[in-house]
Amino acid sequence: MSTTKPKSMWRTKLHEIIYEADTPTGKFFDVFLLIIILLSIALVMLESVEMIGLKINNLFDLNLSQSSYDKIFNIFEWIITIFFTIEYSLRIICVKKPSAYIFSFYGIVDLLSTIPKYLSLFIVGTNSLVAIRALRLLRVFRILKLTRFIGESTNFLMALKKSKIKIAVFLSFVIVLCIILGTFMYLIEGDRDSGFTSIPKSVYWAIVTLTTVGYGDIAPITSLGQFIASMIMILGYGIIAIPTGIVTAEMTKRDQKNTPKNTQNCDNCMESYHADNAKFCHKCGLSLKNE
Repeated sequence: MSTTKPKSMWRTKLHEIIYEADTPTGKFFDVFLLIIILLSIALVMLESVEMIGLKINNLFDLNLSQSSYDKIFNIFEWIITIFFTIEYSLRIICVKKPSAYIFSFYGIVDLLSTIPKYLSLFIVGTNSLVAIRALRLLRVFRILKLTRFIGESTNFLMALKKSKIKIAVFLSFVIVLCIILGTFMYLIEGDRDSGFTSIPKSVYWAIVTLTTVGYGDIAPITSLGQFIASMIMILGYGIIAIPTGIVTAEMTKRDQKNTPKNTQNCDNCMESYHADNAKFCHKCGLSLKNE
């Protein structure tokens, strides 16, 4: 009994620091983590610049070789990677169900943010995948405890979840429409030197035109083909607005006052989005106050 309780309290305190931003220590840890993530991304971006050593030398009047800069970048990157490895391990240790974190969105992002440097020991070029760490910046709203942004982001995510079936149906309709329009354009323009050499290429043109991108690599030359292309362009403006309208309609249905604005995270099931005054997890029933 005496050995179990301190361990439980230690894990609870660690969970509070790492997963929540409602306490000074938790907020400090997350802000520090945010700075490390930004530094890591900056290092990867600088490494991709050709002759970065020469440019830094000219800027700061230094006299270091390119290999020296490569070694410095590599050392800093390994320090950051080791820090992220320790942090990832602690996130697993301080939850009651590690699989709940490991297979969550942030758990997968944290893992993908850590392994590229280790993979670079065996596979050349994978170090650039460290840029995936930019996804970890999605925690910024919770880290800074910007209650308005936390509420808005929660409201937006829930609206997306509610409207996913409608959006899926809409995208299916767009895909079918592009196939039909592409097939028509192939029949109209296929015998001419306009680039519509096959149905897949014609479907590609229909997608590019419908989304109003218009690369110009394929263009109709017949009057009928140009007329259909004009109709597709006009139709594209209306189609682009439909998903926005679907999500906006779902967002207006939600009551902003009931949107949670805290960073409470259950250490048993990793569930978030609890009511601001909640004492128990709404999913598994575990106490959130650790009393």
